[in-house]
Amino acid sequence: MKMPAIMLFLLAVAALVAVPAVKAQLLAGSKEPAAAGSESETTTLAQTPVNYLRPTAKIEFRNYLFDAFGPYPIVGAALAAGINQADNTPPEWRQGAGAYGKRVASDFGIAAITTTTRYTLAKAFGEDTLYYRCECKGGLPRMKHALLSTFTSRRGSDGHRVFSFPALVAPYAGTMTAVYAWYPGRYKASDGFRMGNYSLLGYAVGNVALEFLYNGPHSWISRLHLNNGHGSQVQQR
Repeated sequence: MKMPAIMLFLLAVAALVAVPAVKAQLLAGSKEPAAAGSESETTTLAQTPVNYLRPTAKIEFRNYLFDAFGPYPIVGAALAAGINQADNTPPEWRQGAGAYGKRVASDFGIAAITTTTRYTLAKAFGEDTLYYRCECKGGLPRMKHALLSTFTSRRGSDGHRVFSFPALVAPYAGTMTAVYAWYPGRYKASDGFRMGNYSLLGYAVGNVALEFLYNGPHSWISRLHLNNGHGSQVQQR
């Protein structure tokens, strides 16, 4: 099954938005501090959380469990399996309730491996896996922030943004594992890479949802969001 043109387009847009921003952020560290009130200072504040306080190991582990085994990956696996069932992918699994259950288990396994890889590598690289809403205003800046967060993470005590190797690798770790562990033998690395693109795009869409959807104190989404105090500690201004 070929990737729909619209998904390729969205992935390309995400890359075009993120790559220049990542480069600019990496170069920013070598520049002299900007004068107060300048445009450069405003941009930096929009990219780095104010009064950032790194989450504790306990909070990171709790968020890992929620990300990997909570309601979102379960619902996501059920929806993805429904799409695969409609497309009869892979065809060797055929149709019926048993086939759907196998697809749900497969998609949930891929998501769990992806999340575990991301959190494990992030721990090794000293990165913060939580998503932080943009402190900027306006739809376009917030959209750019959400897409940029797909390829970056926070590091250090100040929460500065860095290019994230774990965030980029994790989506492909899950799909490659599926290809060589439980998918039919005719699937190969190119199929794992293709499916990894879906996972990466899904992660980008998830960041957009975290940025724009309601995340009040009684919403499930608040459990993934720093600003509500559930995902991490935040110093009071």
